[in-house]
Amino acid sequence: MNVIKLRSMLNEFYNEDIGDCDLTSESIFTIHEIGELTFIAKQTGIFCGGVVIKEGFKVVDSDVSVSMRIQDGDRVKVGDILAVAKGRVQSLLKSERVILNLVQRMSGIATLTAEAILRINGTNAKICDTRKTMPGIRMLDKYAVAAGGGVNHRKGLYDAVMIKDNHISFAGSIANAIQKVREKVGHIVKVEVEIESKEQLIEAIEHNADIIMFDNCVPEQIQNWLPLVPSWIASEASGNITLDNLRAYAETGIQYISLGCLTHSVKAFDISARVKINS
Repeated sequence: MNVIKLRSMLNEFYNEDIGDCDLTSESIFTIHEIGELTFIAKQTGIFCGGVVIKEGFKVVDSDVSVSMRIQDGDRVKVGDILAVAKGRVQSLLKSERVILNLVQRMSGIATLTAEAILRINGTNAKICDTRKTMPGIRMLDKYAVAAGGGVNHRKGLYDAVMIKDNHISFAGSIANAIQKVREKVGHIVKVEVEIESKEQLIEAIEHNADIIMFDNCVPEQIQNWLPLVPSWIASEASGNITLDNLRAYAETGIQYISLGCLTHSVKAFDISARVKINS
């Protein structure tokens, strides 16, 4: 987690939410009133977002103290106390919504990732994410996948090559696309190729792709084609994979399964924030 980047993100989020002032809290409470805000789990799952809680309050008011009761990746149950923040009531109330929105999303992603991993227990496949993240908070989405036990795919367009169907169409062939990429990128950059047919698979193998993604292939196709892939080429499945059919893909022998649903269809984890004014 890049904390410097996180603080910059939080500043933007607070500027959007607070604007010039918190009209409600600043009208009701003075700057001298002190209180506590306790985060409590309202469902069972995997918690993620401790750094957001700690940095989130600090950005608004450096005098707010935060006591984390659990760590990212910990399993929690209904009623568990996640964290307690103490400080000016105005500051606690200004910070609450932005922090909750992020932590609930991150914990939802971590929980869904852990569920996906549970569904493929006993296989050698690993669950990874995609670029189907919420714009502006990809770092947090991918951090949450890792907290849930998943593996991060590329962070963006800049850190790995993925030759997809449209690249192949414009380039004319997988061979042309790979050749052009190899001429431009350094030797430490891996090249992944997306295939949808046996012919494309053989072409990707012959031109030394580092990773082959079986895109929108059914488990039977993957199981039949996978023996053609040399051991030094990594294999990945993606497209139309859900929690319900996930195990069928894992049992093909595929190494990685990337799931867009981890981040594009996640349900927020239920967390409440209870306040108490100190006398």
